[in-house]
Amino acid sequence: MLELDPADIAFREEVRQFLAAKLTPELRQVGRRASGVFAAYPDGHPWFRILAERGWSVPHWPVEWGGCGWSVRQHDIFASELAAANAPALAGQGTRMVAPVVLAFGTPEQKERWLPGIRSGDDYWAQGYSEPGSGSDLASLQCRAVRQAGPDGDEYVINGTKIWTTHAQWANKMFCLVRTDSSGKPQQGISFLLFDIKLPGITIRPIISISGDHELNQVFFDNVRVPASALLGEENRGWTIAKYLLVHERGGSYSPMLRSRLARLYQALDQAFAGRPKDDAERVDLLRRLADAQCRIDALHALEQQVLAGRIRGDDQPIAPSVGKLLGSELKQLLTEIGVLIAGPYVAARVAPADCAGDDTTLALPEEAVFAMSAYLNDRAASIYAGTNEVQRNIIAQHLLAN
Repeated sequence: MLELDPADIAFREEVRQFLAAKLTPELRQVGRRASGVFAAYPDGHPWFRILAERGWSVPHWPVEWGGCGWSVRQHDIFASELAAANAPALAGQGTRMVAPVVLAFGTPEQKERWLPGIRSGDDYWAQGYSEPGSGSDLASLQCRAVRQAGPDGDEYVINGTKIWTTHAQWANKMFCLVRTDSSGKPQQGISFLLFDIKLPGITIRPIISISGDHELNQVFFDNVRVPASALLGEENRGWTIAKYLLVHERGGSYSPMLRSRLARLYQALDQAFAGRPKDDAERVDLLRRLADAQCRIDALHALEQQVLAGRIRGDDQPIAPSVGKLLGSELKQLLTEIGVLIAGPYVAARVAPADCAGDDTTLALPEEAVFAMSAYLNDRAASIYAGTNEVQRNIIAQHLLAN
């Protein structure tokens, strides 16, 4: 682990004091109960507003657009402290996905139009990438946009559908990959559009996951008209932007979140086996599983620290996001499997944690057991979203074999 210098220790203390003052018990509960990838918008977005008031909602952005100018190490400290404090996990479609591509490819007018609303939390974004039959093979997408003259200037008319659209039911903005040309290679005819999601012709239908959560949606476009100014970058050159965005989607560290989850599992184990002998065979077996998971998390943390040290030196490793996504998502699934084993007969699907308070009007189920099953079911998708783990292995292999 990288040693912290006095300035970093002072920064860590500043973050901890902020969390102690602003991360209320209610918000910590939101963080603990969120078994999906992100906290639900109505529950988690107030925390984003608090961060925005402090100037910490988009710390990784350039300073001139509201970033904090932190060092790479300070970003790592900030992420670790938030995870340890059970801060709500916030959706990154706006802050960490579309914002970097607007900064990299947008015109000055587009930056002024889109970035302030993301930073303040006034705008909430959905990602229009995957389609039925076009998930891992994203270049095969068929949602079409035709450019034509409109009453107020040129516009794109969009027809088609997008699927697995996270939090679209709460979003007011969308960034979307569309096909604008079919004459050449699939990657050469894709464009990147940004627009309001409340436009006429857009229909959002919920997809309820196996855990009972409503995180995902299918979005339908029926002659949806967006102005030509919605185009980011050049027409038919959106594939370059799409690849740039995916690197940001897969970036970041998994170990802070995994350590927080692991600590919860140790607590759950103590509660589940309270009153039973310490040498109970089932308890010993679960402790071994947790110890194995802890070793794997330590190894991932060491790898992430190596990547962090390289970034501090200015030496980015191109396959680091794929390696981190692969190992992190597999460990995430492993922890949920152990959680279900610890919960044992108390696991229950599609039960809200709020229904487990323990009084006469609620269910006689441990809240941690309910969380364990919900997290297990949600995280079955961890090895699929943000690029399947099979695809990540191919990316890693191609890079290694080419060097």
